[in-house]
Amino acid sequence: MSGKSEFVDYEPLKKSQLGQAPDSEEYGVRRSVSRDTQTVEPAGLSRKRELFEENEILPDGSHQVSVTRPLSPPKELLKNGHAVSFLGLFIFTTFVFVRPYELSPALIWLSRGALITAIVTLLVYVPTQLGLENRLTLRSREVNLVLLLLLLCLVSVPFALDPLRAWNAFVDYLKVIVMFVVMVNVVRTEKRLKALLLLVLVISVVLSVAAINDYRAGNLVLGGKRIAGIIGGLFENPNDLAMHLVTFFPNTIGLALGARQVSVKLVYLTFALLVLGGIVVTFSRGGFLGLIFVFGVLVWKLGSKNRFIVLLGGSVLFVLFLVLAPGAYRERLSTTGDASATARTGELKRSIFLAARHPLFGVGMNNFVLFSDTEHATHNSYTQVASEIGLTAGVVYVLFLLAALKRVRQMPSPRDCDKRKRALPYLAIGLQASLIGYMVTSFFASVAYLWYVYYLVGYVVCMHRLYEHSMSDVPLLREPASMVSS
Repeated sequence: MSGKSEFVDYEPLKKSQLGQAPDSEEYGVRRSVSRDTQTVEPAGLSRKRELFEENEILPDGSHQVSVTRPLSPPKELLKNGHAVSFLGLFIFTTFVFVRPYELSPALIWLSRGALITAIVTLLVYVPTQLGLENRLTLRSREVNLVLLLLLLCLVSVPFALDPLRAWNAFVDYLKVIVMFVVMVNVVRTEKRLKALLLLVLVISVVLSVAAINDYRAGNLVLGGKRIAGIIGGLFENPNDLAMHLVTFFPNTIGLALGARQVSVKLVYLTFALLVLGGIVVTFSRGGFLGLIFVFGVLVWKLGSKNRFIVLLGGSVLFVLFLVLAPGAYRERLSTTGDASATARTGELKRSIFLAARHPLFGVGMNNFVLFSDTEHATHNSYTQVASEIGLTAGVVYVLFLLAALKRVRQMPSPRDCDKRKRALPYLAIGLQASLIGYMVTSFFASVAYLWYVYYLVGYVVCMHRLYEHSMSDVPLLREPASMVSS
């Protein structure tokens, strides 16, 4: 018998296995062992998960042990798996961001479309994911932390001032986390990631154009001074709309820089200018501060070799931005002692006090409003989590953000990559600026349980896995060992 190894038609699961012997069980082979020789033979494409042994007496009196190992799915199946689940995620994202039933009374029957789509997507996702990887989800550090945060939310419910209110908030948050887990597992190709980004980009541009048009037409519905988003829910409040646009603006820049065709770059840059205009007309002070940090990150990362010149040019552009902005915008930015700012400061102090007074389980999800003098939320994501779920949850929430930021910072510079593989590194720069923009703007908004950051972190995890795959040609089944929490 020949001792030469024959490989099956797919590859090992992670980079650390590239140096293993070819008869590793991760290759899905059947090993035949005799007393004198040993061969490795293909086990075929059967997906047997159980292990079993068969003993056979050979003619020469020796024993042969045949062991069937767990098999890995073919690489192309792994790459293209979850097509139906991704379609469900795409439709669900459309419902979450667009809310079509608000556009016309005739579409009211779509009011439960997001929930129905999520349930159907989950019913398809679970058996598909188990069939592909024999586990419900990858266990990256971000996933582990967000699942821990979800558990802390559940534990805090019985200790809430109003447990029913906390339970309802937990159920809503559960939907967010479930779809986050679905997202990081089903976005397995660059086309899928780009499709999701383009969907949100188109929605962001529509929101920006509508906001600019409302400001131009004098349609200022909030106190006669500020516009409101044309879509309710996530984007009706101008501060929340500004936060979304601030966090997506750098992604648009990343897409523009990563595009190969000049015409496509110009389209993306035009979209970026429209989004920037939308940020301005919201008159959001938190959005302005977030925009400063976004500009800073983009200038610092993109001008790594000529930072002085880039910083100087960026400063000039920023001054021009302020000069060309509407006078009312500059006036609002200079106002820090109005009733709104005073009320927010008071809620911040109260949320810090409650976090210190109830350090273990907090006062319950969505229960801070019961302690507020003005019946408002904390207007701060960090103290929102700490005061409502506990200090431990507050730490976990911050670690979740930092884990995503650390991951995206591990991406190489576009200059260090082949021209054909620069799209993801450029997008990584945009995502890094987006995360920092969120971390700044969310200091002035109670959005810790909402979709904003979970889509951003989902983009980061998917983008990093895609880049690792493109560099190693290894199926996306396992996380790099350095990124998996112990």
